[in-house]
Formats: sequence, C-alpha cells, structure tokens
Amino acid sequence: MSQGHEAGAMLDGVNVALGVTGSIAAVKTVELAHELRRRGASVRAVMTDSATGIIHPWAVEFATENDVVGEITGRVEHVELCGREGWADVLLLAPATANTVGKVASAVDDTPVTTCATTALGADVPVVVAPAMHEPMYDHPGVLEAMDTLRSWGVDFVDPRVEEGKAKIATEDAIALGVARAAGDAPLADRHVVVTSGATVAAIDPVRVLTNRSSGRTGRAVARACYVLGADVTLIHGAVGPHALTTGEAVETVRFAELVPVESAAEMTAAALSAVESDGADGDGGTAADALVSVAAIGDYTVEPAEEKIRSGQDELSLSLSPTPKLLDSVRAEHSDLRMVGFKTETSGDDEAMVAAARETASRAGLAFVVANDASVMGSESSRALLVHEEGYSEFSGEKSALGLEVARALAATF
Repeated sequence: MSQGHEAGAMLDGVNVALGVTGSIAAVKTVELAHELRRRGASVRAVMTDSATGIIHPWAVEFATENDVVGEITGRVEHVELCGREGWADVLLLAPATANTVGKVASAVDDTPVTTCATTALGADVPVVVAPAMHEPMYDHPGVLEAMDTLRSWGVDFVDPRVEEGKAKIATEDAIALGVARAAGDAPLADRHVVVTSGATVAAIDPVRVLTNRSSGRTGRAVARACYVLGADVTLIHGAVGPHALTTGEAVETVRFAELVPVESAAEMTAAALSAVESDGADGDGGTAADALVSVAAIGDYTVEPAEEKIRSGQDELSLSLSPTPKLLDSVRAEHSDLRMVGFKTETSGDDEAMVAAARETASRAGLAFVVANDASVMGSESSRALLVHEEGYSEFSGEKSALGLEVARALAATF
C-alpha cells in the first residue's frame, strides 16, 4: 500500500494580481482578498482612481499585506506584475465595470488596471473577469460584444448574480474557483465529467420516505475539483434533508456546474444516462461525456408507495422492499467504453475488507478506480478514504474538499 497525502488548497502558491475598478462592489474587495489568501494565494492589488473613491487603498493594503498600485510610474509596475517574466500567475479584475470591460476589449489602457490587462493579454498571463454593474449596462450590446471579444482571446468570466435589476458580483467562492481554474494546469480541459452526489429517497407514502445520511459534500467537492482542473461538469444531485437540491446555500455553491436535481434512485439513473449521452455543461455542441464519477449514496432498495398517508397507531407495519438497479451497471450496459469511477461505503471499519469490496465493484462494472470509505464519515466535513486501483491503493485523510481534488487528479491521470 502506498501512503497518500492530503491535497493542498486549490490556490496554494498562486500569485494573484487583483484589479479593482470603480463599482460599488469594490467594498467587497477586502473579503475577496482574504478569501483568496485563505485558499493559499498571494495577492497584490491594482486600483483605478474611481475605485479609491469607494474603498481606501489602505484597506486593500491591509487585506493583501502588500502595497497597492495606484499609478504607473517609472518602475513600470504593469510589466513587473503582469509582464512575461512578471510576478502574477493570473490577473483578476474584480469588480470589473462596463467601462473597464470595454476598454480592455479595445486595448485602451488609461488606468493602472487596464494597463495591467493589456500587458497580461500580450504576455499570455491568464485573465479572469468578475463583472459588476446595473443589469441594463450588462445587457448593453457593446458590453456583450466586448465580453465576447475577451472570451475569444481566452479571458475567463465569472458570471454575476443577476438580482434586483443588478448584475451583482459573483460570490467570493465562485471567483476563487474561477481563479484556480485559470491559474492551474487544467489536466481535464475539454473533458465533460458527470458527477452524482447526495442521497436518494424512496417514497413510502405522500409524507414518509426511505433515505440515508449522505450530505452530498464529497460529491460537490469532486465536482468543484473537476471544474478547477478544467472540465465541463454536470452535477446530478440527490436529496439533502430529504428534499431535492433546488434552493439554498448548497445550490449557490455549484454555479460552476450544470445542476440536475433528482430525488429517487430511478431519477438519478435516468439523469446519469441522459447526461453521459449529451454535450458538456456549456451545451454548445461539444462531445458526449468523457467520464462518470458516481459519488451519490443511492438507495439499494425501493418500495411501492401508498397513495395516501399510512395511518399511525397500527401495531405492526411491514414494507416490501425491492432491490434497486445499480446505476454503474446500468450505465456500463449502454456505454462499454465510458471511463467511470465509483464510491463504495462499508461499515466494517476494516481496510482489507473495504479494499476487497471496492475491487469486486470495480471488476463488476469495469471502473477505473474506486474510492472506499467507512459509513462513519457520512454527513461530516472530513473523511478518511482509500483510493483503490488495480495495482494497489492509497490512503487519504483530511477535509472532503481536499478529497475531491485528490479524486479529480486521479481521474485526470487515467486519460
């Protein structure tokens, strides 16, 4: 057995040049800089004059622990930061106003931020843009054309949240993921990965259901990590609580993926079959899925539900349970060449037993590898798991977010 190690933060060692422009969303810059640094990045800020009227450079200096560039001097700060041999691994414009987006698309560099952008684009430094403006400005034909131009040059956009007539800047989490995706080596670029996550529910009657303790954290972590490594991701998510994942904080954290909420095991299998046969999350005519990672805790049994609520007060009640078809087997039967990864949960607490069960599943369904863990980790934020390959297995222990990255990198290594 080889010993694995906990995967580091997705932005470990990444140098981020943060361009701040004159949107009211600039007040969020301090928290954004803190979030980038919490995830391992070093941050140096560049500000326009308009931005300094909204948030003081001292606040940004405090948040980044670096001097703020407010003008381009004889030190040629734009080249030092974003040139071919510059400090930055990625330039992040957050918030980016309509004015700045238009200027960058037209190679107009009359502020420190636009000058850094022109330099970065010429030096092939990745650029990420997080727009923030009123919705009519975001819908302006010229702004839309400018964004299309920048996308054609390889600039990545972190789409805003359109609410209350405003294109509000994306969450710190979404922006950090976008930066990690742009700055990384992207071994899953141009791949479409389908991930299943969460629990399934089987209705007993219109009120009661059979379900399990899965929170979906690991599945969401795997999906996030696949996105960061460059993939287009479809996330088929089962129940949490036990309701379909259609609203709430968990939905807000998966804006990077095409989210398909389901409840029952049959719905999840049908959604998986549909997703692996369809184009990627961008839906623009790409190829069918390159891989399926089945993380969901899918119920092994279902029951024929009663049409009306079963009355309480009965001495005994028996339920007739029928086995649920295995999702991996169902997909394999129709897609003999699809690369698939499975998760296997056991309660024995014995590593050798978990490895044996994982290998049986891998052999039956033709899996690239299996992630085996003990049921005790369900619902928690951390995990201990065994990544079981044909030639051996490695042990992981740590946060589920780090496990997600470990699984995604192991998947990338199979291509």
